[in-house]
Amino acid sequence: MKTLIKNCRLISPELEINGASIEIDGKKISRLYLEGEKLPVVDNVFDAFGKMVMPGFIDIHSHGAMGYDATDDKPEGIKAIAEAKLKEGVTTYIATTLTLMPEALEKAMRHIAAYQKNPTGSKVPGVHLEGPFINKNCAGAQNPAYVRDPDIDEVLRLNEIARVLIVSFAVEAEGGIEFTRELAKQGIVPSCGHSDASFDQFKRAKQVGLKHLTHFCNQMTKFHHREIGLVGAGIYDDDVLIEAICDKIHVAPDMLSFIFKFKSIDRIAIITDTMSAACLSDGDYDLGGLPVYVKNNAARLKSNDALAGSVLKYYDGLKNVYELTGIPLSKLVKTTSLNQARSLGFHDLGKLEAGYTADIVILDDDFKPSAVFVEGARRV
Repeated sequence: MKTLIKNCRLISPELEINGASIEIDGKKISRLYLEGEKLPVVDNVFDAFGKMVMPGFIDIHSHGAMGYDATDDKPEGIKAIAEAKLKEGVTTYIATTLTLMPEALEKAMRHIAAYQKNPTGSKVPGVHLEGPFINKNCAGAQNPAYVRDPDIDEVLRLNEIARVLIVSFAVEAEGGIEFTRELAKQGIVPSCGHSDASFDQFKRAKQVGLKHLTHFCNQMTKFHHREIGLVGAGIYDDDVLIEAICDKIHVAPDMLSFIFKFKSIDRIAIITDTMSAACLSDGDYDLGGLPVYVKNNAARLKSNDALAGSVLKYYDGLKNVYELTGIPLSKLVKTTSLNQARSLGFHDLGKLEAGYTADIVILDDDFKPSAVFVEGARRV
């Protein structure tokens, strides 16, 4: 079956074309047409009416939405989260866990694996383990009661239930460097987060496979003129990919502008880090057993007011960065899909070009999705 999305303001990495059309054959993009070219006869035609058309977003760090967390022992939870993410334009969602006991993580992985067999919202190709191998002093909204030393065997047991794509952990923990090496050997992305590692410890971990920094600037070693720490490492290093929560709360607007000015656009991934309150109203919630309140678009622990994830919609994060920086969307779009896809080895995602999977989001002038296609089929 062939579909045509016509009258697009097509925005893909290093490419912006007004009046373009996208031909989809099955699950793949088969051809792009420029304005004025004769269009093919197809089974379905969708008119974008000049709206922005981008590759579907890839959120590699998001815990929950709609009152559910990815680690809840509720079979319907992942479905509800994935369907909410799809409405944000996220076509690929990496379900993100919390610092919990092994039994709780195993149950969560089983629910994720069950959803993967019959996805109704965003695709969930795998899992991002955030914790439990973190630094207690940098726990933030993670539960310090369940923190433990890095254990590759635990990761591999979870990986047998549902694919583990990313592990966020403190590289300075006991055995952290060898753990980094073992993750890389298994094809799992090592990401440093909830950590007070020094720049030297960062460099040692990078030599054996460290690839990401988790929610950059938050719960990591601050920049100092005698020890640049992980924040300094993220800006200084040309290879490491940094996650950016672009709600203007986790990272101040000036710092976001600084990051996007001095870090290569090819090494930034916009994330949401949402918790269960996403898409819901202000009020009281829970994150991994810790009481949370949400007010004025910020989620905070009741115990100490520490930020506890976000309630950010993915498209609003993109809009915030665009308005702050003015970076052309043909470049900024890399931070919403292509950079994530390349890091995770998804070679057919992140571009609107022939041969790429037809994961597509159509956005209005306020960046809100008006339609979302997953593997060529419209789902929103």
